[in-house]
Order: sequence, then C-alpha cells, then structure tokens
Amino acid sequence: MKAEIICVGSELLLGQIVDTNATFLAEKLAELGIDLYYKSTVGDNLPRLIAVLKQAWKRADLLILSGGLGPTMDDLTREGIAMLLEEELVTDPVSQSRIEEYFRRRGAPMTENNLRQALRPASAIPLPNPLGTAPGLWVEKTGKILIALPGVPVEMKYLMEEEVLPRLQRAIPAKESACLLSKVLKVVGLGESAVEEEIMDLLTAQQNPTIAPLAKRGEVLLRITAKADRREKAESMIGKVEDEIRQRLAGYVFGSDQELEEVVGRILTEKGLTLGIAESCTGGLISHRITEVPGSSAYYAGGITAYSNTWKIRLLGVKEELIQEYGAVSPQVAAAMAEGLRKQYGVDLGLSSTGIAGPGGGTPQKPVGLVYLGLASSNGTITKEMKFLWNRSENKVAAAQAALTLLWQYLREL
Repeated sequence: MKAEIICVGSELLLGQIVDTNATFLAEKLAELGIDLYYKSTVGDNLPRLIAVLKQAWKRADLLILSGGLGPTMDDLTREGIAMLLEEELVTDPVSQSRIEEYFRRRGAPMTENNLRQALRPASAIPLPNPLGTAPGLWVEKTGKILIALPGVPVEMKYLMEEEVLPRLQRAIPAKESACLLSKVLKVVGLGESAVEEEIMDLLTAQQNPTIAPLAKRGEVLLRITAKADRREKAESMIGKVEDEIRQRLAGYVFGSDQELEEVVGRILTEKGLTLGIAESCTGGLISHRITEVPGSSAYYAGGITAYSNTWKIRLLGVKEELIQEYGAVSPQVAAAMAEGLRKQYGVDLGLSSTGIAGPGGGTPQKPVGLVYLGLASSNGTITKEMKFLWNRSENKVAAAQAALTLLWQYLREL
C-alpha cells in the first residue's frame, strides 16, 4: 500500500504555523508498515486542491488529508473531495445533530455556517469527532482509501488513533501487513563525510534495512529502517546493523533516543561527579542545555558567563598577565577558566569556552569562528581548538555542541 499525505491550509504555506500533523501521520503509517511516498501541502484554493488530489489519486492507494474541514468559506476539503470523486455533497443528519449538540452543551450560539461541517461526499462515511465540530471522512472507492481529518492537532490525533488506525488495520490484507521501524544513531566527533567513509560498504549494499545519514550542527544522525512482517523481526534486523555501525564508530556514537546533554548527565550522575561551566563566546548556551535535563541539579553546580576580561579575572581567577600575553581567546585562558572553576568553587569538572563568535572581532591570526574549549579535572586539564565558519548564532550553537562533545568523550573513558 502506497500512501500520500496532503496538508491543506494557506497558513502552512505562509509559515504561520509549523506542520506537526504530517509528522504524526507519517509515524503512524510507518507503524502499520505502509509506505509513504509523497507529502504535499496546498493552500485554501479549490482548483489547486483538486489538482493535488487528482495527482495523489493516480499514484497512491491511500490518501490522508489534514485540514480544510472547518465551517468557513475557505475550508474547501469537502468540496475538493466531492469534485475528485464526481459526487454530490449531502448533509449527514447524524453529523448535523452532533454539531448542534456540541453547541448546546457549551451553551454557545451556533452560527449557520457551522452546518457546512455536516456535509459529506455521497459515498463518504463520517468519523465522529467528540473534541470538535468537524467530523472526519472515510472513503473507499475503486480500490483506494481516502481519509480527511481536521487540521486541529488534538482532533486529528484523536480521530487517527480512535477511528482511522483500527479501520486501516482491518483494510490491509494480512499478507500485506508489515512493520516499518526506524532507529536513529547519534554520532559526534566526526563529520558526515568521515562517517560515510567508515560505513561506505554498508551504504552501497543496503537493501533492508536501509541506512540514511543526516547531518546536524556538530552531529551526524544515522537512521536505520527495517521492514518486516513483525515488529520483533524488524528490531532484530536493525539490531544487527546497529551493532556493526557501533563497532566501526566506537567512541563516536553517543546514543539513539537521547540528546547529548542527557547522556552526559546520566554519566555524571552514575559517577557522582559535579560540573561547573565558565562561558565566554557561548553566552550561557552550554549551561542552558545542561539545565534542560530534569534532575540536573544533582550534578550541575552552576555556571559563570564571564564575557569581559574583568570578570574572567575576578570570578574565575584568570591571571591578568596571562590574558595580556596570549589574549582572551587562547588555549591558555580556556584552561585557566576551567581550572578556576575547580579552585574557586570546588567542582569535580570545570568546562570552559572562549572564542570569537563574530561577525566582528576577528584578525588574520584569530579569525571569526575560532573557539578554544577547556576541561579541567583531577587528571589534569585538556584544551581543544575549534574553527567554525557560520554566522554568530550558529557559531555559538556549534561551540556549545563541541564543548558537550569534549565532556562526553572525557566521561566515557573514565
């Protein structure tokens, strides 16, 4: 079964809201082993909606629409489906009664246009929506299935879970039933090209499971996807590929379903270590990520955003002559900032960042994007030089990611 998702609404095309409905629907289709080949977005325009519907009707077995089922004149999904099917719109009396009852229960007046939501193409089955006034629609015709759901996320999710998924499970022949399962491995410390080189033979030979690399800022994601007749079999197939990738990328794969700061926090908790952070160029981003993790107070003592040299000297004990000799952006100062955390505040680990985020402040010797990181522990102090080529915001994000990577790499060796 080949599926297509169509999201309806000009607000999606204008960027006024983020389309989370398509993500949810795609996940649910994957759980059923239904192949999603296309996703379309179309505005509140009837000719364009009909054109998208006709294209999808030709190339897909299952169409799921989200949005355009409301009461106003720009809600055109019902009309579009009726014209696609060459059917008349008829009033569904049960849906009309439910809409009228919805307003009675709320004690609110009902405007006449709300009854538009009781209209359906003649062959469509209405899907009752107790969370709102717009029922969903289910159509089976010429061997195809078309489903229309409200655009309001809570209503869409309810109807998908309670009405659509049970019907789809009954509609899919047992011999075609399958499970499409994915797992994402997260890699730090290697770029996308370096990761690809390490697993090139796996990528070129892939069939089922498949492997798809995706680069993020300071991170590479490897999505492993398997299709099988049972979830357990898909998990086993993924597990074999995952083991091979983890072996080849030992020391670089930090997890799958967790963020880097969560993994760091878990290790700090397990080892009973405390952490302090001194930031200059990252402006508190490292501390922000650390404290996004619930329970981080168990290991995170605090942070200092020492942007000026004066604060580096006063709060972290960095020697003024060190800054004068090497500059604030230097491995020497990064080390002194990290060591100052341990000496001044008694934490087990001190993590620091200093650099030039840009757009100004760079020189030929120290260009914009140059960052030094420091990590001080009872085993000594290590520093790392990084060079980024992004804008100010992205340089800060990349530096914070690099700092957490340095911390994780240290912790995993303990």
